[in-house]
Amino acid sequence: MDDARAAVRRVLTAAFRAADPREAVLRALRVDGTRLSVADAEEIDLARVDRVLLVGAGKAAVGMARGALETFGGWIAEGSITTRGGAGADLPGIEVWEASHPVPDTGGLAGASDALRLARRAGPRDLVLCLLSGGASALWPAPVAGVSLTELQRVTDRLVRSGARINDINCVRKHLSRIAGGRLAQAAAPARVVTLAISDVVSGALDAIGSGPTVPDPTTYEDALQVLADWEIDTPASILNHLRRGDAGQVAETPDDFDPAFARASAYVIARNADALRAAADEAARLGWDARIVADDVEGEARSVGEQVARLGLEVRGERSTRPVALLLGGETTVTVKGSGRGGRNQELALGAALELSGESGVLVASCATDGVDGPTDAAGGFADGGTVSRGESGGLDAEDALRRNDAHPFLRAAGDLIVTGPSGTNVNDVIVVLVDGHPAH
Repeated sequence: MDDARAAVRRVLTAAFRAADPREAVLRALRVDGTRLSVADAEEIDLARVDRVLLVGAGKAAVGMARGALETFGGWIAEGSITTRGGAGADLPGIEVWEASHPVPDTGGLAGASDALRLARRAGPRDLVLCLLSGGASALWPAPVAGVSLTELQRVTDRLVRSGARINDINCVRKHLSRIAGGRLAQAAAPARVVTLAISDVVSGALDAIGSGPTVPDPTTYEDALQVLADWEIDTPASILNHLRRGDAGQVAETPDDFDPAFARASAYVIARNADALRAAADEAARLGWDARIVADDVEGEARSVGEQVARLGLEVRGERSTRPVALLLGGETTVTVKGSGRGGRNQELALGAALELSGESGVLVASCATDGVDGPTDAAGGFADGGTVSRGESGGLDAEDALRRNDAHPFLRAAGDLIVTGPSGTNVNDVIVVLVDGHPAH
C-alpha cells in the first residue's frame, strides 16, 4: 500500500493548497485604481476612505494578511493580527502576536486588546478590514470584567475535553468576551467593516467562525448557561455569575441583527471545506481514481465516525469497480476525553477505522487536519488499513486499550501510520480519504 499512501498524500496536499489563505484573499480582493472590489459582491471607493486598518486572528492570519498587503498594502495605515505560536512572520506595518490554541493565553489577550484598540480608533471614513480563520476564538481571548484569563482557560479546556460541539463552545466564549459575538464591530462603529473569513466550522455560519466578532450573534446568555449544563461543566463561580446576570438582563446581550453596529458591516466566507474536497477530487481523478465527494458536514465522535467510514469503504469494495474508488469526506469530529493519552480527533478516527478494517484488504483510510496539527501532537492525522492493528500490536500495544485511553498517537506511530505534515498555515476542518480496491493508476 506504499504507492497508495503516497498518492493519498498528493490528494491531501491538493486539498491543503485549495485553502491557501494568501490565494483566497487575492481572489477576494481586487484593486483597480481607487476601486476596491470585495468578493465580487461590493465595491469601495478608496478615495473616500481616510485610512484602512487591518485586524485579524486565526491559524491562517499571516497568509491572509500577506494577501491583503499584496492587494493594497499602500492603503493600509496600521494593522494587528494574532496567530498560533510559531506561525508568526514579519509583515510590514502590521503587529503580529503569537498565542496559544485551543486554550487561550496572555499572548492572545494582548493581541485581542490591540485589535480592540485599533477598532476603537476607527472613524466614520475609515475602513476596518477583519481577517478571520480557524482558531480565532481561542487566539483572541478578551474576558469580560470579573472573569480572569485563568478562569476562561479552565472552562475552555473543560468544554474542549467534554466533546462539546464547536458551536456550543463558541456560544459560551461569545458571552464571556469583549471582542467576540459582534463586539469588535461595535467597537469599530461607525467605521465601515469588511470581514473575510476562512471557514473552519461545518455549517460555514459566519457567527461561528472565530466566534463571530464582526457579525450579529443569534445566541443568548440563556443558551450559554444551557451549554454548560448540558455538558456538565464544572464552571468557576465568576463565570456563572456573569452569565446569570446577563440572562437576567443586568448585562447587555451580545448584539443581534438589529444592532446599528452592523449598518456598515459586511462579511464573506472566502474558503471552506467544500473547496478543499473539490481540489482533492480533481487530484484523485488525475490519478485515475473514481473520485466521489460524499459529504462536507461530517460530525460526531471521532472513533465512531472512523468505524462508519471504514464500513463505507468495505461496502464500496463489494462493487468490484474496475478502477480504484476514492471516497472524500470533510467536517470536524469531536473526542470525549476520558483518558490521559496523546492524540487528536483525526488519529482517533483512524484508529477507530483500523479496528473495523482489521484483517480486511483493499481499503485504506486517511484522516487529516487541514491545519496540519491534530491535537497536542506532531501529527496531522493518521492512516488505517487492514494491517494497522496487527502492526501496532506487534510492538506490544493494544488498539482497544489505546482508544479507551485516548492514546491513538503512540499506537499509530508504532504501526507506521501517522500523517505528519507540519502546520499548513490554513484551516478548513478535516479531510477524510477512503481509497478502495487496489493502487492508483500512474
